[in-house]
Amino acid sequence: MLRGARPPATNFCSVYLGRDTTPRVGFPFRSLIRRLPFPRLLLQCLISHAVVGSFVQPGLEGSASLLHLFNNKSSQEQSYCETESRLASSLDFWTLSSENLIAVLPVDPVKENYVRKVRNCIFSIAFPTPFKSRVRLVAVSKEVLEDILDLDLSISETDAFIQLVSGEKIVSGSIPLTHRYGGHQFGIWADQLGDGRAHLIGIYKNRQGEKWELQLKGSGKTPYSRNGDGRAVLRSSVREFLCSEAMYHLGIPTSRAASLAVSDDEVWRDQFYNGNITKERGAVVLRVAKSWFRIGSLEILAHYGELDLLRTLLDFIIQEHFPSVDVKEPNRYVDFFSIVVSETAQLIALWMSVGFAHGVCNTDNFSLLSITIDYGPFGFMEAYNPDFVPNTSDDERRYKIGNQANIGMFNLNKLLQALNPLLDPGQKQLFRELFKAKLGLLGERKGDDDLIAFLLHLMEETEADFTMTFRQLGEITQSQLQELDIPQQFWALKMISKHKLFPAWASQYLLRLKSNMNDSDSERRKRMTTVNPRYVLKNWMAESAVQKAERNDFSEVHLLQHVLQHPFQMHSAAEKAGYASPTPSWAKDLRVSCSS
Repeated sequence: MLRGARPPATNFCSVYLGRDTTPRVGFPFRSLIRRLPFPRLLLQCLISHAVVGSFVQPGLEGSASLLHLFNNKSSQEQSYCETESRLASSLDFWTLSSENLIAVLPVDPVKENYVRKVRNCIFSIAFPTPFKSRVRLVAVSKEVLEDILDLDLSISETDAFIQLVSGEKIVSGSIPLTHRYGGHQFGIWADQLGDGRAHLIGIYKNRQGEKWELQLKGSGKTPYSRNGDGRAVLRSSVREFLCSEAMYHLGIPTSRAASLAVSDDEVWRDQFYNGNITKERGAVVLRVAKSWFRIGSLEILAHYGELDLLRTLLDFIIQEHFPSVDVKEPNRYVDFFSIVVSETAQLIALWMSVGFAHGVCNTDNFSLLSITIDYGPFGFMEAYNPDFVPNTSDDERRYKIGNQANIGMFNLNKLLQALNPLLDPGQKQLFRELFKAKLGLLGERKGDDDLIAFLLHLMEETEADFTMTFRQLGEITQSQLQELDIPQQFWALKMISKHKLFPAWASQYLLRLKSNMNDSDSERRKRMTTVNPRYVLKNWMAESAVQKAERNDFSEVHLLQHVLQHPFQMHSAAEKAGYASPTPSWAKDLRVSCSS
């Protein structure tokens, strides 16, 4: 059972921490995490012994062959011009390969692309289905293109690039794959799921030696499409493109979005499953990640007793993505699971610290690399509410924001039936440490848990905006807070200050700040604005961008993309757009669903 801060009227989650771990994606709390021990979720169950398997040799990856001319020089020695010359301006010498995967992991022998039950393999070969109508490139991430894929931004203006990112053409030498996996959906075993509308078009190895898997989402039917059409629509694609990039710049481990393309093809959707079917436009997001393997990747193999294949896949994943685990050790699976538990705990704590609710925390949506994947009916909590549910399909409120740690525990329990021997009684709470940083608290003091819980209770009762309450606490001066003189610009704090217990909390908070050693008010505010974002992708912002995009006006997509790349910095255009203002009245009843 998870333990932690105990708010007076809420079961808000906490997660636990044990030994030093370096997160896969840098985040604002990196200096904090280095000081903390290794995090593990507390699971009350018995340890299950994983079986041993063979050592797996890696295969080949794609690359930009011209870029390897500079491999003998260190990055510190390279000049700006040399770095620029390593960016490909054409796809002629830029390659992808699936060899690294299919050399080790078995592929479905059936080559025809029709919906079916698949057995004894990890992947099926399936080609994307090109759009029939005009395709437009709506947005690209310059960072992803240049820093990850070694592509010059100018390449996004070429027909070859648009053909690649829309699924019309596959890079020569690569074989498009769709992944077989299963999963527990809303707590119930759903059997075979798999990539029903996504195609892995290859692996790219960049100039830093990093391997990235490129996947098109919304690119057509696969053997795993079930009753779907294999397409994604513009509204969901805009949301995924913006939120994956926003999460990265918030410091949350996540997949990245390279591009967003939209077609004029008609796609029919019942958005809220109420019988109101409407015509929308098909779109494709090119997204990248170190790996798309998820808990469900292992569940499907265990479910059908394909234990040799389970060993092979686990050894491959460990060899490729868990360098600290010795693949020759008999206990390598226990070590592997302990890291997954650790980093999943970190991920969920980071979600909570920015008020993010994933919306569909099924086991098939939980990455084994503990990154955020599969953006659907997500939402950033606006008014503080531990029962916040962004997904209208979640009738039982299973995936409410305050239950995400418990769901993480459930999912990890499905991955491994027990972890008790791994628990460390000296663990510390990651939840507490993250929220202490959000409040600008230094050191350890008795009562910190109560101070955090007290604030969350006040926020819940006043429905104070989660993001802006913490941000404005980092912007207001101690003297203003002491006098309870809340200027109108601090609208979120002004809302919470109406609670009769707010003066008592403010007094306790100010007293606690005095115990910060060698700290000043200006340093506190500076520190707090580096960990509390001013902008997150709230549903109304995404909806505004989607509505304009439906009219072929992508200006707000581009504005949000720019703003969300620097979520901790104030932007004049963002302020003018109201991104740090209260939710507009028209958006109070906004809903999103699993439909996309």
